[in-house]
Amino acid sequence: MSLASIAHETAFSVHDHLPAGYGETARRPVVVDGEAAELVRYERMDGRNAGIGGEHFSTVIAANGRLKGFARIDLDLVGADLPSRDEAQAIALAFLQKQAPDLLPGMELSWIDPHKEPLRVVRNGKTENLTLTGMKVKIRNTVDGRWFWVIVGADRKVMVFERDIHWITFPGHRGTEKWLHDAWLVEKGHAPRGS
Repeated sequence: MSLASIAHETAFSVHDHLPAGYGETARRPVVVDGEAAELVRYERMDGRNAGIGGEHFSTVIAANGRLKGFARIDLDLVGADLPSRDEAQAIALAFLQKQAPDLLPGMELSWIDPHKEPLRVVRNGKTENLTLTGMKVKIRNTVDGRWFWVIVGADRKVMVFERDIHWITFPGHRGTEKWLHDAWLVEKGHAPRGS
């Protein structure tokens, strides 16, 4: 199999993961660990979206075409039962085989546990602060020492994927930029215009 056909087979399609009713609201160049990439944000277009902190589907794709991550933060995922650890691991592995097979040879499972994300929505004219929970499968890449994870939502689909995360052991925090995280965007002054 040629490199071109491998790249074609593993190419990330936004439309395979984008929830219905979302439209593109922002696109900008970003830098991830010194590497050029593009951040694209889609938001729900039906009036219940609260802008920054609200429902969104965002992607970070490196200049070389590699998917660095995506987040699907959607009200429809709130409140339902999460997959079991075994189910989440199986879904994560199937996703990685399709979207990031290069990560599989050096993967070392660290843990699988529920993971919470804040979510703000507008319903009946009122803003509500909710918590969205998924099952996080956190994995270390023993080839380069970086981390990656897949968070599986209550609908048994991937809610968040991030790869090539540089971790600073002491004092224990992430070194890689958090372009998919609204709180970080606000903290660093990168919130999309109009949000």
